[in-house]
Amino acid sequence: MRESPYDRPMSQRPGVPEVKSAVRTVAVLELLAARGERPARLRELSEALGVPRSSMYALLQTLVECGWVRTDATGSLYSVGIRALLTGTSYLDSDLRVRAVRPYLDEASDALGETIHLARLDGADVVYLATRESHEYLRTISRVGRRVPAHAGALGKALLAERPDDELPLGDGPLNAFTANTHTSRATLLADLAEVRARGYSAEREETVAGIAGFGFALRYETPAVDAISCSVPVSRLTGDHEVRIVAVMREMRSKIESAVLLHGQG
Repeated sequence: MRESPYDRPMSQRPGVPEVKSAVRTVAVLELLAARGERPARLRELSEALGVPRSSMYALLQTLVECGWVRTDATGSLYSVGIRALLTGTSYLDSDLRVRAVRPYLDEASDALGETIHLARLDGADVVYLATRESHEYLRTISRVGRRVPAHAGALGKALLAERPDDELPLGDGPLNAFTANTHTSRATLLADLAEVRARGYSAEREETVAGIAGFGFALRYETPAVDAISCSVPVSRLTGDHEVRIVAVMREMRSKIESAVLLHGQG
């Protein structure tokens, strides 16, 4: 895989001096975000990032005062603060492509009665940017902002298939399994991606969540595509006729989205 300069630490990027305090701040916020509902203690953050406790404490207090980190009543547990939410919301509201796609997510959801997603490739993961939940079932796992390894589902595979095999952003580590059906072998993943390219969309059966199937469609208003839409459906409802209907509707939505984005000069 060809390495991008942005895949390397800032200190190793030509012409970009590293600002240690800024890098440390970002690392703290990303670590807290990755922990989700599990607040962290000072010791855990200090050890995880290799920062002296005194320095970590001072940084955390600054972030708490600024609203980027919050702490409990005892002052011993730390988690992401409300400022992070405001920044994330601003990202979505200011992204012209996300705004252009939203009406078509509504249209697909109304037509199919299933859960529809928009996600963006970020390194080796896809990040959910918008979701329209099915009225038939709720999936709290599909919240906006959630990250999922790209190899593990329809959205990610649709975007990986837009890239040559030797340029896939998979890293050198093992492919983690979420279910018994997740690709953990690069050989089987590459074979699947070849089928995605031939078919024009991705399909998965319980690769990310047990009981859920998905169909992913890369949005080709950029080359290679970085955004994709998908339809998730319980395998218990996935008849042959329903699958045909899903693919037809999602193909139509992809065409409409690409035309709308390109028409408004956002591609």
